[in-house]
Amino acid sequence: MSDKVRVVDLFCGVGGLSYGFYHNKNFDIVLANDIDKDAIQAYQYNHPNVKVFQCDIKHIDIKMIGKDIKLPIDVVVGGPPCQSYSTLGKRSNDDRANLFKEYIRLINILEPKIFIYENVTGLVSMLGGTLFQDLTDSMVDLGYSVDYKILNTVQYGIPQIRERVIVVGTKIKTKFVFPNRTHGNKPLKPYITMRDALSDLPILQSGEESDEYDNIPQNDYQQFLRQNNPKLTEHQSPNNGKHLIKLMQYLPDGGTKDDLPQDLRPKSGYKNTYAKLWWDRPVPTVTRNFSCVSSSRCIHPRDSRALTTREGARLQSFPDDFQFCGSRSKKNLQIGNAVPPLLSIQLAKQVLRYLKESENNKDV
Repeated sequence: MSDKVRVVDLFCGVGGLSYGFYHNKNFDIVLANDIDKDAIQAYQYNHPNVKVFQCDIKHIDIKMIGKDIKLPIDVVVGGPPCQSYSTLGKRSNDDRANLFKEYIRLINILEPKIFIYENVTGLVSMLGGTLFQDLTDSMVDLGYSVDYKILNTVQYGIPQIRERVIVVGTKIKTKFVFPNRTHGNKPLKPYITMRDALSDLPILQSGEESDEYDNIPQNDYQQFLRQNNPKLTEHQSPNNGKHLIKLMQYLPDGGTKDDLPQDLRPKSGYKNTYAKLWWDRPVPTVTRNFSCVSSSRCIHPRDSRALTTREGARLQSFPDDFQFCGSRSKKNLQIGNAVPPLLSIQLAKQVLRYLKESENNKDV
């Protein structure tokens, strides 16, 4: 393939799914879109050469795309907001659940050879499976062959148990091959643990911060995260009250509020709130609430405090030089909503493999 493969990222957020394409010399991301101002600001910082639209996707049309972006596009990636698909919360008639129609509308305009649609696994079963069927039927109606697979990020070298459905649409005969697992049971590499991800960071107490690493990278995962980054950023622990600090310090590794004495035990909360993580295991799905112990399991097992923004980013596999924008809650939202960069690297490799095989088979 002589020319770079041109990519558009819709609902791009800070660019977790873009990461694997942006850092692969074979691709050129020509356009990215998101409605969130802080997310787009972060995207621009981390992907300075990409044209971005910070607007509602409904407003994007051929005129807005402009004459400088030649159609058709090679690859489209992205996935609409997942909140209304999630199996964790109450399913509603939220308008966001219909944003896939806007994605399909732009697929029709951009006419990519291949697209990747990423979302939570709840998308497959929502409304008894009818929403997912409508989605895939719409893709088939545009002339695409559609396949999907549920991938778990922990099987791709990310220290997090995070299942996502990856839908792939192709217009050419060559079959897309989903990435093979790299981590798990032998002969694969062992899962990356929380210790593997964070052990080079300094010990913090509640309310403390640091911009210095504690030691040199201890493993390949930390080396990937560090990438010769000189100073640590976003490593500030939330400042909690004395009672909550005492509660967190009392908990054992992986402990829950049921392990607490009555005088410390919260009167409200779910089983996985006010709970410690496991130092030598992967973590559960990182959500926007990873610094709020009353909303998720996010107590640091070694330091007995809530996670910092940088720790949440590391558990998602964002390198330490990746920057986020806005308030702490906005930054954590950007991290929790993102596709882990290490998974995007694997997907980008498979997209490139698919396009090369298609060219060799004279399908394009």
